[in-house]
Formats: sequence, C-alpha cells, structure tokens
Amino acid sequence: MTKLRTAALLCVPALAAAAYMAFVFAPEDALQGPVQRIFYLHVSSAIAAYVCFGLVLGGGAVYLWRESLAADRLARAAAPVGLLFTTVTFVMGMIWAKPIWNWDPSKTWDARLTSTAVLWAVYAGYLLVRRLAPPGRTAARLAAVVGIVGFVDVPVVHFSVQWWRTLHPGPVIDARGGPALPPAMLEAWMVTLAAVLLLTGTLVAARYLTERDRELAEARREQQELRRLETAGEVP
Repeated sequence: MTKLRTAALLCVPALAAAAYMAFVFAPEDALQGPVQRIFYLHVSSAIAAYVCFGLVLGGGAVYLWRESLAADRLARAAAPVGLLFTTVTFVMGMIWAKPIWNWDPSKTWDARLTSTAVLWAVYAGYLLVRRLAPPGRTAARLAAVVGIVGFVDVPVVHFSVQWWRTLHPGPVIDARGGPALPPAMLEAWMVTLAAVLLLTGTLVAARYLTERDRELAEARREQQELRRLETAGEVP
C-alpha cells in the first residue's frame, strides 16, 4: 500500500508536467492550430488501453492454462482501466476530427473510429460477462475467452490506417524513418506518455489490491458462516 500511495502521489506532478509540455512547451501546430495538442493525450491513452488489454490477454491465457487466481485478478483489474482509456481515446479523437476534417459520423465511415468502437464494445462485454456469468470459475473462464478473442481487434485498430483508406492520418510516432514530429513535440508526447502509463499502472494496481481484498473478505465471511453452522450443528 505504501508503494501504491507513492505512485499515486507521483501521478500528480507527472500529469502536471505532461500538461505543461503539451500546452506550454510544445509549439502550436502551423496547420491544425491549438486542437493539435489533443494528440499528446489521444495517442498516449490509446497506448495505455493497448497495455491494459495486453494484461487482460495474458491474465486470461494464464488462467485458462493454470487456473491462477492472481492472473485472473490481474485481468479483472486491467479491463476497466483499459475501457476507461479507450473512452478517452475515442472522445479525444472525435473532438479532434470535427474541426480538422469537418467529420460527420453520420455520413463518413472511418476504419479507425469503427474498429475503436468495436474494441470498446468488446471490453464492455468482458465486464458484462464478469458481472452476469455465474461467479467463480465459470465467470473467470468465460471472461478469459472474451479477453483473448477480443484482443484480436487491437492490431486491427492500430493498423487500420495502413490497411484501409481513412480520414485518420497515417502513422506519426511509428512512421517509416522514425517519428514524424519536431523534437519539441516528440518530447512533449514522451512526457505525456510516461505520465499516462504511470497513471495506468497505478489504477491497475489499485484495482488489483481492491479485488484481492474483496476475495479475502468473502473467504472470511464464508469461513465464519461455516463455523456458525458447525456450532449450531447444522453441518454434518
């Protein structure tokens, strides 16, 4: 818990530094103007979502292989955090698209937007499975399958701008020949990415500990109920 508190406290100056780099240090884009500054959070949030869904994939695979409760707990902790950052990515992208491309979602199909919407729906479904399926082993196994299959959409989202013609610009950070950004903008993005990943790790760790404590509390309640029934002579 001490490490978690320290990480949470570090998130404050890290996010403040990211805001400074994005809004003050980085120069304004000559073509897109102030709205381009969304880029730093938009891309960093997408990467954070990928990391979380990678944890869901790994945790689910390990659970199916060895039925590790810790692995299932990690997947359970990472999924809602990934969904949160997918939502941030989605909203930031729509805010950016309107003034830059005069984008109208009712008229123009975009592969990146559509695949991201599918990704959001898949992991919202993952959380729904965890809530509605019979608790315990059944819920864990069903959710693991959803998490593993759903991860297929992550590379689809990432490479959609290369596989299809879209309004969304092509690769910037991982462009051929290196990042297609001026040094100051690249530095601003790297600081923002570090801050977002620190926040991501902190949120996942907090949820992991919360899930662990909930499981321990449920186990204690079950033991207390069993002792009560034994004392009352209701258990043979």
